[in-house]
Amino acid sequence: MPSEFTWRGIFVIPPTPFHADLSLDLEGLDKVVKFSLDCGAHGIVASANASESAFLSEKERCEVIERTLEPCRGKVPTVVGVSSPCASMAVELARFAAKAGADSVMAMPPTLARPSEGEIRSFYAELAQATDLPIVIQNWAGMGGTPMSAKLVVDLVRDNPTCRFVKEETEFASQMMTDILAVAGGPVEMLGGKSCRFMVDEYRRGACGNMPASELPEMQVKLWDLLEAGDHDVAHDLHAALLPFLTFEIGYGAHMFKSVLQRRGIIASNATRQTGGRRLDERGVAYLDHLLRKLSGLMHPLYPLPA
Repeated sequence: MPSEFTWRGIFVIPPTPFHADLSLDLEGLDKVVKFSLDCGAHGIVASANASESAFLSEKERCEVIERTLEPCRGKVPTVVGVSSPCASMAVELARFAAKAGADSVMAMPPTLARPSEGEIRSFYAELAQATDLPIVIQNWAGMGGTPMSAKLVVDLVRDNPTCRFVKEETEFASQMMTDILAVAGGPVEMLGGKSCRFMVDEYRRGACGNMPASELPEMQVKLWDLLEAGDHDVAHDLHAALLPFLTFEIGYGAHMFKSVLQRRGIIASNATRQTGGRRLDERGVAYLDHLLRKLSGLMHPLYPLPA
């Protein structure tokens, strides 16, 4: 990773835009990445869960990786998700990411069927041996995830020197961060997820950042910057203002990310390939619009809600 980059802050995950016929909208992806950078994102993550990476073909996933990384080169650090059902697939993606210019890679344990602890250890060892890039261990409890104990996470960091970061987003993520630090007996670089819903608590427990989807990045960046500046009272107020939106986001996933980006004029369609999540119905759309109006004063002036 280039030494001029600081690994702290909001590393946003651009959703993958699709046309109405569900084909890739790469021009739309360009706009989402530009929007994220304009809003001050401290880093960019490609090919992660919020990107609908599990619903992309291998060719599409590589196209999304290349397209996302190119405008970020030399500007902010980049992470490429390489989560896959087995180590050989993750290794292949990690090597592709390195050639494409990624600064790091991120992986959950093998995704299709829940692996044993031994299989998890072997997976990260094989990935670490295959690439010199720093690795983010993603501890996730959602679709395709296998929640890991604090001890196993710490063992993976200790046993594989390039496993440098942990993205902690299991059910009690904030407390898990504390547990990881206690087991480690020293510092571990950890990032949160879950759309920054618990970021204030995570920050107080030692988190070095968060990886949300990128529909409201300027607000999450502002929240992080307030915490870094020590202005915790104002940060708490901003977080409280964001929480109704962030709470409503649960369960809708990509459809909500894209509906917001569509309303902000960044992408043309909110089409998703996601399965297992709800689509916003008529009442959901009305409430989303209400929440966005409440937050409109915090939006980047280049990307306001339409009048």
